[in-house]
Amino acid sequence: MISSRSAILGRCVASALLRSTHGATQKEVVRRGHAWSYRTAAPPHPRSVVIGSHLVGGLMWWWILWHLWHEPEHITGEFPYPDPSKWTNAELGIPPDDADE
Repeated sequence: MISSRSAILGRCVASALLRSTHGATQKEVVRRGHAWSYRTAAPPHPRSVVIGSHLVGGLMWWWILWHLWHEPEHITGEFPYPDPSKWTNAELGIPPDDADE
């Protein structure tokens, strides 16, 4: 098994070393992909793509605003806000009125 792999490796190395670069021509790469727009405006999207993107964007904003209206706890938190009128001066760090100045 090792001898067969070394023979294959030897043939690959030999063919790479013996390969001549003289007379080689550079091949042009042909890509059949999207439109090419160098220094020009991109071609407009199809109408179906524009309508689909508006529908998906509208659904996204409906989802966000619906949940902000019906579940504001996601933004404001789950716990009730404390009533500051029930806090004592000691809790707020206010010295007593009869303290020496």
